Amino acid sequence: MDSFLPSIVRQQLPDCPPESKHVYFGYSLLFINGNNCGHGQDLGVCRMCLQMFSMPFLVCNPNDTCHYAFRNDYSYWLSTDMAKSGNMELISGDSLANYISRCSVCEAPANVMALHSQTMEIPDCPKGWLPLWKGYSFVMQTGAGAEGSGQQLVSPGSCLEEFRKIPFIERHGRGTCNFYPDSYSFWLASLDPRRMFSKRVLVQKVLGSNWFLLDPVWKNSGRFHS
Repeated sequence: MDSFLPSIVRQQLPDCPPESKHVYFGYSLLFINGNNCGHGQDLGVCRMCLQMFSMPFLVCNPNDTCHYAFRNDYSYWLSTDMAKSGNMELISGDSLANYISRCSVCEAPANVMALHSQTMEIPDCPKGWLPLWKGYSFVMQTGAGAEGSGQQLVSPGSCLEEFRKIPFIERHGRGTCNFYPDSYSFWLASLDPRRMFSKRVLVQKVLGSNWFLLDPVWKNSGRFHS
């Protein structure tokens, strides 16, 4: 019998869905940035769920020299809902564990996919499919140097259970982490099927200290089932 290894990402240690078998717990790697180039991971597959939290790569050059944790190397991880410091103080040491989202790799008897409604309604699963969880439609993210990556919308990694304006944290080569104003997240918008080809009416809203153009803000993140 074929088996599949999807990853499940949540703020705490997530349980595996019914009829699936737990393989291991880990930490949710979103993407890396080395030499000012970004490379992302699909949050719905097992390779993004690393068993150790670290700067996960080193850099080698043609002179047979490798360097670990260059000053311009970054890794980005899904974060928890832990409140960030108001004074932009760097996060380091044991306290980092409170900010890094956990994941589970599960062995499932069938494939897992996400279905997006592009409205505020939770979409129904296709006939013969069972719902696993519901959430918000996460499309892509960018960090330092406007580098980033995106999620395949068919992947369960595009289905985040919580909507947060910046759902990830940046780790530096020197071992510290923080949230930065040059980080952006992108989500599927909810649409009115009757106005698909009409001009959108944008309303500017404030979320915390950041400005967003949405219409309206809390009703504009598309919903989906995975």
